[in-house]
Amino acid sequence: MRIFFAENKTMSITTKRAKKVIDLIQKEELIAEIGKRMMPKFNLPKARLIPYKNPYNAQGQKERLDFLKENLSSSINYLAGKKQFAEHEQLKGNIENFIGMAQIPVGLSGPLLVNGANANGEFFVPLATTEGALVASYSRGMKACRESGGIATVCVNEGVQRSPFFKFNNVVEMGNFVAWVLLQTDEFDKIVSATSRYAELDDMRVNVEGNSVILTFEFLTGDAAGQNMVTICTSAICQYILKNTNVQPKIWFIESNYSGDKKATALSFSNVRGKKVTAEVILKKEIIENVLKSTAKAMAEYWQSSTLAVVQSGSIGAQGHIANGLTALFIACGQDAACVAESAVGITRMQISGHGDLYVSLTMPSIIVGTVGGGTGLPTQKECLEILDCFGAGKARKFAEICAATAIAGEISIAAAISAGHFASAHQKLGR
Repeated sequence: MRIFFAENKTMSITTKRAKKVIDLIQKEELIAEIGKRMMPKFNLPKARLIPYKNPYNAQGQKERLDFLKENLSSSINYLAGKKQFAEHEQLKGNIENFIGMAQIPVGLSGPLLVNGANANGEFFVPLATTEGALVASYSRGMKACRESGGIATVCVNEGVQRSPFFKFNNVVEMGNFVAWVLLQTDEFDKIVSATSRYAELDDMRVNVEGNSVILTFEFLTGDAAGQNMVTICTSAICQYILKNTNVQPKIWFIESNYSGDKKATALSFSNVRGKKVTAEVILKKEIIENVLKSTAKAMAEYWQSSTLAVVQSGSIGAQGHIANGLTALFIACGQDAACVAESAVGITRMQISGHGDLYVSLTMPSIIVGTVGGGTGLPTQKECLEILDCFGAGKARKFAEICAATAIAGEISIAAAISAGHFASAHQKLGR
């Protein structure tokens, strides 16, 4: 499959890591079967539509909750307000000095048709937001994608980093330290295995500057977002280093601010942080006109112009508003909302295809998400993940692909609105 090895110098993947991706897929299914799964789906049954009448009253809420219940095997009693949170012990590890819950309205968007290597099928996506027009806009983009055969997605890379800093008296001491550290990788693997049941040390990189060095440890973290996990494992490695090295650093810190944690960086853009996912869809010409009320030519011209402008602004990546839907999805599903800083980085591309349709792709190299741990087990957050069938072990790559599919639907909708001159009027109608 060419998708794993696309020539992209800004967001490349090493051959070692590419082989791991292939090995992982081959353990689950043949690559040919994955390819079939990712093909567009047409002649689908009529879409199950979210009840949209009575948008701002209790009756409308009840109709939408009833709609969800018909399509779910789990309960949504906390989202529906039938149960109140009272398990205070459950907050351990999530918050200190608890006083109550901030109630953010959750809307339902979709159906989102995903033809993914890990996420496959139709999903109704919960979005927690106070921004009027957001849920409607994402739903419109999802509708256009569904009628065009769905969104193909694949998680092509993953890894979470922690980057400790060590400083020495001079460059000679630093060099001796690095030479010793490079011989310890097998020992580091053992330390990680003994420290965590889920973490795996995947790689170590060395960044030298004068008499100081940054060691970047990259981990696989299973189905957890993994920031705490990699911190604990890196701390154990550093304690071993300090105990056994013959060249003691003058100072050291568990994190040098190099790893890209909760910030957009060129490093995570060119490599990976969390999960790297790429998504694509070919929007049919007639669907752009009928659903999005624009044209393929207008959308492509707008996106070319907007990409030129965003490059001039100095942005990392070139995209429209990934953070919009991603933040709403993160809050609804118990993710670390601050990680939107690195997760909402990517490249969106739109171009006319040979048949006058519109090819759209989005690559997001640093989606930090988990389906276990963190806030995922809290009541409404767990229910939102269960709406997506993404709660628990074995679901993190699936959830990351849904995140990317949601984001590309939002990119499509905003491009259509701006290119057709509807952007301001939509916000005037729904956002005031």
